[in-house]
Amino acid sequence: MTTEFVLRLFIAGILGSIIGLDREYRAKEAGYRTHFLVSLGSALLMIVSQHGFGGILDTPNVNLDPSRIASQVVTGIGFIGAGTIILHKQTVRGLTTAAGIWATSAIGLAVGAGMYELGISATILTLIGLEVLGFLFKSVGMKSSVVEFSTDNKETLNRLSRTLATKDFLIVSLQMDEKPKGDTVVYHVTMVIKSKKSNDEGKLLAHLQDFADVTIHRIE
Repeated sequence: MTTEFVLRLFIAGILGSIIGLDREYRAKEAGYRTHFLVSLGSALLMIVSQHGFGGILDTPNVNLDPSRIASQVVTGIGFIGAGTIILHKQTVRGLTTAAGIWATSAIGLAVGAGMYELGISATILTLIGLEVLGFLFKSVGMKSSVVEFSTDNKETLNRLSRTLATKDFLIVSLQMDEKPKGDTVVYHVTMVIKSKKSNDEGKLLAHLQDFADVTIHRIE
């Protein structure tokens, strides 16, 4: 049985790494090592839950539920997933990575229980969800971008806002700080902008560069 258990751990780790490589390629918060450990650990906990207490089952008045550890994995993995979710200036990032970690833990549990076909199928479907669906529906919905820039002309903000509105960009929040600089005032602006997924950051950058008095600090 030990060889079988090691095989389960190996397959779980490989499947988790495959999902993690996709996240690593996308430069997300959790990469292949995180997904490898989540899947491997989940598989190990499932094996322990199913087979780790066989030596005491013959003890009178002892009853064990082999699903109890697995249920705690499903709940506990949320702490790791929550660590990948970032709220920055009203923009939430990392939700897909967190969901991927949660799915990876389920794959590890399935392989740890000996359900190889189910675990492999779930891995394939997870990759389809991450990559294929993203490609098919890349023009559907909206994405958020955070832009930081500065200008010494307050009227520029109004002109910039009007320009972005005509180019299908939606400003959902704006934070402006005034900082004296000699005899003038420099306005440091942070915008959260939503746009169609077909409008990439290159187009947004091009519109900002049309304003000579705007100094761009960051776009993400």
